[in-house]
Amino acid sequence: MWIFYAMASSFFAGITAILAKVGIKQIDSSLATALRTIIVLFFSWLMVLITGTYTTLSEITIEIFILLILSGLATGASWLCYFKALQMGDVNKVTPIDKLSTIFTMILAFIFFGESVTSLKIVCIILIGIGTYLMIEKKKNKNKNIDDKWIIYAFGSAIFASLTSILGKMGIQHIDSTLGTAIRTIVVLMMSWGVVLIQKKDIHIKNIDYRNWLFLILSGITTGLSWLSYYHALQNGPASIVVPIDKLSVVITIVFSCFVLKEKLSYRSLLGLIILVVGTLMLLL
Repeated sequence: MWIFYAMASSFFAGITAILAKVGIKQIDSSLATALRTIIVLFFSWLMVLITGTYTTLSEITIEIFILLILSGLATGASWLCYFKALQMGDVNKVTPIDKLSTIFTMILAFIFFGESVTSLKIVCIILIGIGTYLMIEKKKNKNKNIDDKWIIYAFGSAIFASLTSILGKMGIQHIDSTLGTAIRTIVVLMMSWGVVLIQKKDIHIKNIDYRNWLFLILSGITTGLSWLSYYHALQNGPASIVVPIDKLSVVITIVFSCFVLKEKLSYRSLLGLIILVVGTLMLLL
């Protein structure tokens, strides 16, 4: 079942990227992230109440709380970087770089969880790396500084996302994944709104129109569904395989970006996408 949940996480994550891209066109990315997190928080705690897992709150140790807090901070940092990169660059360029977190997570899983290092996994890591490299193409823009910045934010997103997975795996080993996700979301909410208030971007809320609100709410719901599926899969399956499956969301995202956002996919990027997907699917062998 953990494979099913990993695939569900991938599907919802892919849709989230498109909804978020559309929803943050005229909104500051930090503010959009903070608003979306409110939806995710509501959704995640609703699931906790429905499943009754709130009754196990007293069983959570200080060590687990610390790990969940650290995982939440890493998630917040990853989100802020990712949506900033999405706002500045094309979805089909930003998303592949973000998926480099697959490689980082697999390496960390080998180190911290003792997950087996096989020749097949090494080949898969190489293929995923090559595929990602082929998909990285700078936007043709006269402003070179903007070009460089979205790439930096995208790489930052990948690094923090890998830390999120490892810390999250550690934090939910002895508690229900739904409850762990809800607790982490509180940390993300506090961090994201802290950034917004410090930068005084909350004054722009009044300028958000109903269309952007709709996409922000929808992206928040799909994020919540993705998170719940992802951490359920991570709790029961190996991180070195769950994470790559989740990152197959790049396929869904790019298909939507081409047909919905009319972004162009070059032959080089298409080849990179195929290699990336092959490398990921080989992990299931």
